[in-house]
Amino acid sequence: MRTNLDHRQQNLSGLRNVGILAHVDAGKTTVTERILYLTGTTHKRGEVHDGTTVTDFDSQERDRGITIFAAAVSCDWDGHSINLIDTPGHVDFSDEVERSLRVLDGAVALFDAVAGVEPQSESVWRQADRHGVPRIAFVNKMDRPGADLDAAVASIRERLHVTPLVVQMPIGTEAEFSGVIDLITMRAYVWRDDTFAERVVPEALREQAIRRRRLLEEAVAELHPVALDEFSARSTVSAETLAAALRDLTRSGTGVVVLCGSAYRNRGIEPLLDAVVAYLPSPQEVPPVRGLSDGAVQERVADPTAPFAALVFKVNSTATGRLTYLRVYSGTIRKGETVVDAGAGRTERISRILRVQADQHAEVQQAFAGDIVAVVGPKSARSGATLCAPAAPLVLEPPAVADPVVSVAVEARRSADTDRLASALARLVDEDLSLTVRTDSETGQTLLSGMGELHLEVAVEKVRRAHGLEVGVGRPQVTYRETVARGVSGLVYRHVKQDGGAGQFAQITLDVEPLEVTDSSEVFAFRSVVVGGRVPQEYVRAVEAGCRDALADGPLGGHRVTGVRVTLTDGATHSKDSSEMAFRTAGRLGLREALRASAMVLLEPVAEVTATVPEDAMGGVLGDLAARRGRITGTTARPGSMVIVATVPLAELFGYATQLRSRTQGRGTFTTRTTGYAPAPATRSEE
Repeated sequence: MRTNLDHRQQNLSGLRNVGILAHVDAGKTTVTERILYLTGTTHKRGEVHDGTTVTDFDSQERDRGITIFAAAVSCDWDGHSINLIDTPGHVDFSDEVERSLRVLDGAVALFDAVAGVEPQSESVWRQADRHGVPRIAFVNKMDRPGADLDAAVASIRERLHVTPLVVQMPIGTEAEFSGVIDLITMRAYVWRDDTFAERVVPEALREQAIRRRRLLEEAVAELHPVALDEFSARSTVSAETLAAALRDLTRSGTGVVVLCGSAYRNRGIEPLLDAVVAYLPSPQEVPPVRGLSDGAVQERVADPTAPFAALVFKVNSTATGRLTYLRVYSGTIRKGETVVDAGAGRTERISRILRVQADQHAEVQQAFAGDIVAVVGPKSARSGATLCAPAAPLVLEPPAVADPVVSVAVEARRSADTDRLASALARLVDEDLSLTVRTDSETGQTLLSGMGELHLEVAVEKVRRAHGLEVGVGRPQVTYRETVARGVSGLVYRHVKQDGGAGQFAQITLDVEPLEVTDSSEVFAFRSVVVGGRVPQEYVRAVEAGCRDALADGPLGGHRVTGVRVTLTDGATHSKDSSEMAFRTAGRLGLREALRASAMVLLEPVAEVTATVPEDAMGGVLGDLAARRGRITGTTARPGSMVIVATVPLAELFGYATQLRSRTQGRGTFTTRTTGYAPAPATRSEE
């Protein structure tokens, strides 16, 4: 393993920070393994089914055959250094994808040549959209029966609403797939066993290749002015102009370069690596990172000589200590230096810097702008923290953390292990911010909450294996929300407290109404229309803070309240007894009273289920989904099977995997993704 970072930092244009994104079982880990093998980083091809892959090194990943934790590896290709992150494809681990995307400069999106764009493929694509990460697409599994590049490309266009720019044409179909024709250079690349050869385009495919090259030229000319000028003048576009235009279109997100291959059979990986180097940006070519410094927005470019600033995107507790994974955005960090956790105001010492190769690490003396490394030393920096130079503090925007939707009660089998379990759960939450632990005030149970049934199952199993604890687990429970169906107007709340000394006085008038929720973060809106200074501005802010406090537990069952708009219309103060504390208390208690007077609705989390089942089992599967209160939104026929898409309450999906296997004799599969909240049946509280 190469341990010297210095030479690659002399030229940041030769560095790529790239993630592999896809639906579960699309081949992300196999693609990563082939890349490591072809670049000489490993000397044996790892296989998912054998449990010998580099990036799926965790025992649970090997047992389950899926990627659970994002793993970073590094390799070299054609004079460029590539930091590669293999991300999970299961919806329960989308938070791992979110943290990875926050620190990546580009991504390779994988698609199954038979299934095309699948539900989680679409979800991770939207995540990449939010972060503005440039992508190229790789249609994998071209050797499978039913593989169809054109159909997969059509699904990319229709479901992702992007312009696919297909730069390759397959040679052979399904089991006869043997290579690709590069439509830019008009050369054929053929693989046989482990050998790779470049050849002229076969005569039998030349006419089709010319036609596809023409379609590529026209598509690029429509999007790129330089290509359009050349196409108009010469009726063709040169290979050099095409490559430059594709690079520009990829980085701007205007178009998506599409390649194809079969990672399992080691076909198409070399051109994919060439495309990563050619089209995806280096750290110098992405916009400067922005952060807050003393309340002002400041930009930092990827310059090793600038003040140091890095974002923590992952924390991992190992048997040898706590590893903190960093993306260095500017400056240089050296072993033994002291940095500041800008958000918490704490100093941390960097005792070691490690180059990461999945679960293997090599120590280096320093890391530079653009690099992704792990460090040992920080004791309390969590995912999302900014580590920076003490003389130049900067707070970078942390990755978004999704709200948990499923909870289970956990307890130690032996009372003597209660403290050890609490410590193990605290370590879990420290590593994965999408997990939360709390104690139920009514039952005294310890509740572990996460993104799904599998997420919690993996977390509990990690506690068992890593800490040797016997843990009891209760039945999963979903996290409900409450919202306003019909509000109230002109509710007056008067808070008066007099118990000796200075008293408390606050009077407010509130209007409460439903808020149209258009974004997952938009759950509450507050405004004041008070005139004449009847409520001073500092007290208005206190009322808003009190109202936010009241959202923690609603009147139907103590669930968090969402989708509420509160308007402060009037109020009154006392010359001596009014204070911010009094108005905050009035806001909290006043809104609670207003919610009790409103018509409230209980909301339950719902998920989109995509089930692929044999045709002869479709009736039973549809009946089972209906019994689970599912609403069928679409069905698609495939050779020998049917794809059913339905919206189902998350609470009804516990144990669905076993039921589906039973109804389809083990031939059915399904995936889920949470889509938000919907009213639970018979929960409306009318006044």
